[in-house]
Parts: sequence; structure tokens; C-alpha cells
Amino acid sequence: MDTIDNIRAFLVAARCGSFSAAARTIGVAPSVITKRIGRLEDQMKVKLFVRSTRRLQLTEAGSLAIPRYSEILRDLERAMQGEEAMGAGVAGHLRVKVPRTFSSLHLSEIFGEFQNRNPNLTLEIVLVDRSVDPAEEGFDIALGALSPSYWNVHDQPLCPYPRMCCAAPDYIRSRGAPLHPRDLLEHDCLTFHAIGTTWSFTTPQGPVVVEVHSKTSSNDTQLLFDMCRRGQGIAVVARYLAREAIREGKLVEVLPDFAISELWLKALVPLNRMRKPAVQALLAWLRENLEPQPVWDRDDGEAPAS
Repeated sequence: MDTIDNIRAFLVAARCGSFSAAARTIGVAPSVITKRIGRLEDQMKVKLFVRSTRRLQLTEAGSLAIPRYSEILRDLERAMQGEEAMGAGVAGHLRVKVPRTFSSLHLSEIFGEFQNRNPNLTLEIVLVDRSVDPAEEGFDIALGALSPSYWNVHDQPLCPYPRMCCAAPDYIRSRGAPLHPRDLLEHDCLTFHAIGTTWSFTTPQGPVVVEVHSKTSSNDTQLLFDMCRRGQGIAVVARYLAREAIREGKLVEVLPDFAISELWLKALVPLNRMRKPAVQALLAWLRENLEPQPVWDRDDGEAPAS
């Protein structure tokens, strides 16, 4: 198993960009990572990294080795999942990308219970508020509501991700409530980097697209939500996030007759990882918790938006 440990050290170091970060990820000393990669380079008779005091860079041989070594590890994980292992759930390792705010509010419980049911599985959960190509960035599964389709990646729709326009009562009292999306041109808006300043609405007469004025933009939805509650402007937020604040009177819905264009929460899986047992198990668990009605709507007694 030494060779497998060496390969794993190399792959983690390539992903993290440094030996020290790889050591923290695996839970060993940096010197162990250095020795393991050195042994692998001796075995392969090639240099995998160009080392300098400023950064770690893959050689051409190192770049070519990543997909080959990744497949070796996946094949080994599949081979080791016999009947006895399956009795305690799936085994192996999953690297999953998830949205930051949504994950802290809802997915942590879903992932925690999944790991309880699969004690031989390790999870690496990376919080990123942008769309990623999981095949390019080394994820087994990438979850997101803003995810475009990618070549050689399977899209698995999970549940609707309804959004709404909100503002604090103090903001509405001082600035007035917009009656039409075009009125947003006269308002301060809080915009999310991944969506930008182009806000789209649907009406019975067709779509309405507005280029809003961004008073504050951020890549963090929780920050924008908090600023919205403090009266800093109008924001488009997930309905599940705004629901409680609206009940408590801390937010009001803006433009309720103009629906924000619908998004869907999706799981993106590289095609070459679709047959991985742990991937299939996690997809099934996500579907159980999110289809056809997500857990936050089940608890609340509301049906998901169509």
C-alpha cells in the first residue's frame, strides 16, 4: 500500500498547490508528503513537480500522470468494496463542491447523516459560491443552482431553487416600493457576483430583463442577505433564506407579482465517475432528501415552487 499512499500524496499536493496544504488535508507532517512524492518520482523515474521557494508547479509528466493515477485510485476503491464492506455502506473518498450559505443551513445535516450511514467513507466538502466544471477541478460531485452544462459531465436536477426580491421595511419607507422591475433602475441593489447586475423576471406577457444599479456586490450570499436586512438595498435571495425574516417582519417581498426566473439545484458529475459506488450512493441520498420536495419545505409544510 506504500505506492497507493505515494500516489494519493501526489494527487492531493497537485490539487492543493503545496506540500504543507496537502499534509494538512491528509493529516500528516509535510516531511511525509515530501518523502512519499520523492519515492513516487524514484519509482516512475520522472520529476512530477518543479519545486521553488515561492510555489509548486507540475511538470509535463506530472500533469499527464494526474488522470492516470486518479483512475488507479478509483479502480482500487471499487475493487475493495466487497460484500462485507457494502454491509457498512460504501467506502472510499468523495470530493464534493457545494454552495456556501445553502450548505451551512441545510446540507451539513444531509451530509452528516450520509456519513453516519457510510462510516467507511471519507468526505472532502469544498464551499465555493461559483459554478465549477467538476471534471476540470477534480470533484466527484459539484452542487449548485447556477451551474451550466459541461462537456463529459452528467447533470442531475434535484429540486427547484426559488428566489425572490426583498428589502428591509426601513428601506421601503425611505425609498418607496418598486411597482415594476424597471423601477429598480432608481433603487440601490445588492448583487451576487455569479448573477451580476442583469436581473430577469417572468410575467404572463413574457420575460422582463433589467440592468440594475449595484450599490454593493459580493460573492457571498449571506453577506448580501445581512446587508439587505439592515436596509442597504434590494436583493435577490433564495426563498428559503428570506422566509423566516419575512415572517418576523425584518424583510418584505418586493415585486411579488413579478417572479424571478427559476433556477434548479443540480448535481454535476463527471461521466467517468458516474459508476463509482460512493457517487451513486450520494446521488441517491440527495434525491431522497431533495426530490420532489426539499427538506426545508417539508419541515415548513410548503410545496416547492414550480
